[in-house]
Amino acid sequence: MGLELYLDLLSQPCRSIYIFARSNNIPFEFKQVELFKDSVLGKKPAAGSGAEQPRTGPSNSEGASKVSLLKKVPALKDGDFTLAECTAILLYLSRKYKTPDHWYPSDIQKRAQVDEYLSWHHANIRANAPKTMWIKVLIPLFTGQPLPSEKLQEVMEGLYTSLKQFEERFLQDKAFIIGSEISLADLVAIVELMQPVGVGCDIFEDRPRLMEWRRRVEDAVGKELFFQAHEMILNIKELSNIQIDPQLKEHLAPMLMKMLK
Repeated sequence: MGLELYLDLLSQPCRSIYIFARSNNIPFEFKQVELFKDSVLGKKPAAGSGAEQPRTGPSNSEGASKVSLLKKVPALKDGDFTLAECTAILLYLSRKYKTPDHWYPSDIQKRAQVDEYLSWHHANIRANAPKTMWIKVLIPLFTGQPLPSEKLQEVMEGLYTSLKQFEERFLQDKAFIIGSEISLADLVAIVELMQPVGVGCDIFEDRPRLMEWRRRVEDAVGKELFFQAHEMILNIKELSNIQIDPQLKEHLAPMLMKMLK
């Protein structure tokens, strides 16, 4: 059996793995998972309702739950071997398929710089960027009403602080985070920062250094692949046309509101 990757491209970690594998010509079977729609959404608009339905394809949510003991994506299956967690999967692929050294350098100091960014990323960029999607799209979808603008402003202020640190501490005047070539650090960063863009929060506007870095990352992995991987998040607002099971809506709405308190 060959390599199988269980991925939901609405997920930032899944997009980083998808882009990494495709850009390095790693042969794998793409097991498309739609966890949000399969686990949370109950009903699509009835035929003839006039509501446009998002593009769908075969989903592999049940298979993903069997592959990953954590019952989440991303998940990898390579023969009898299974693996979860984005960083672990990226490193496994880079080592097994001997991808170009710049992704995760053999130089101990450059590798440490990649590790440093990946450690910093979770408590900073990742702590704020995904919340924009919940505030602008998902929570209104469940509650039927928009959140106060102050809530988005609070999240954006936290994100702007992280972006300032990202530019000054990690990017500086370099082409990429650790120098002249792209690394796993850049890939993990860019997929996260595209999440706010998908919901209309263009964090690259008025940040020329950040915008130039984004363009270099796109060029490094290939623009066609980059936008293919981000197609779903850049059309995330289509979810507003999906009807939710009323009981599930009643159950989840209070919990979602607590997430942002």
